[in-house]
Amino acid sequence: MQFSAIFIAVAAFAAAVVAGPAGREVTENTTSASIVSDAEMAHFLATTDAKLTFIGDLPNPLAKRSAQTTTVTYCTKRVGTICGGTCTVYTGGATCLDATGTTCISATKDIGFCDETECNGDCSALSLCGTTLASGFCFTPNTQSILVSPL
Repeated sequence: MQFSAIFIAVAAFAAAVVAGPAGREVTENTTSASIVSDAEMAHFLATTDAKLTFIGDLPNPLAKRSAQTTTVTYCTKRVGTICGGTCTVYTGGATCLDATGTTCISATKDIGFCDETECNGDCSALSLCGTTLASGFCFTPNTQSILVSPL
């Protein structure tokens, strides 16, 4: 009888250790909740009700991945934790994007977002997102431009 109780206690402890913290998936490559994988970005684009406009290269899931290619989705509306409205999707290399009216952003690599046009003014990194939203977006009110880095 004592053996059964000890075995059950040890098994329960082992299961808790293996399971880890509930509700948070952490991977080795996690840098920010708003920097998403190519697959997560593709899933958002395939399932969103937002009006999408594509600029730059069209996302191609069959193309070889390039270390210098970034996909950025930036949208005009936030409702609760949902980002949507009219969204622009940029795929390509280093550039400064005009993002007037942007409220929330998600990207496949770290990017900068600025409160003035032409990537001037006060800028912040997406990896330092203060308010994360659903589907890997960051609340970025007053964004006027987005700096996509070559790295």
